[in-house]
Amino acid sequence: MKRSTVTAQFPCDCKTVWDIVTDNKNYEWRSDLSKIEMIDENRFDEYTKTGFVTHFQITAKEPYREYRFDMENQNMSGHWSGIFESRDGGTQITFTEEVRVKNPIMNLFVKGYLKKQQAKYIADLREAIAKL
Repeated sequence: MKRSTVTAQFPCDCKTVWDIVTDNKNYEWRSDLSKIEMIDENRFDEYTKTGFVTHFQITAKEPYREYRFDMENQNMSGHWSGIFESRDGGTQITFTEEVRVKNPIMNLFVKGYLKKQQAKYIADLREAIAKL
């Protein structure tokens, strides 16, 4: 499995960051998605702007502290974890993705791809918080 972790600070409380990250009905702040379909309380599908779908199963959801899920699409499967901590009057998040690619050739590129996706997610999240 390939692993990538990103940590970022935000100048607001954990509840604010948590509410944005975990509200799958309000995904418009994500620049990479066209829609999210809720399957049930613990499962959802994300669609990229090009229609590529990834399936998610929530495995842990402790408000304002921890959010975890398993994910799978035609190219990979893996796990994502988000840890939320109050720090210095704001919030620190630590997001970790661990994936196993289905095509061995993709192993050469997956770490860079994950880092790029995480950077885009953090930038989108910063913009969403700035608009509050």
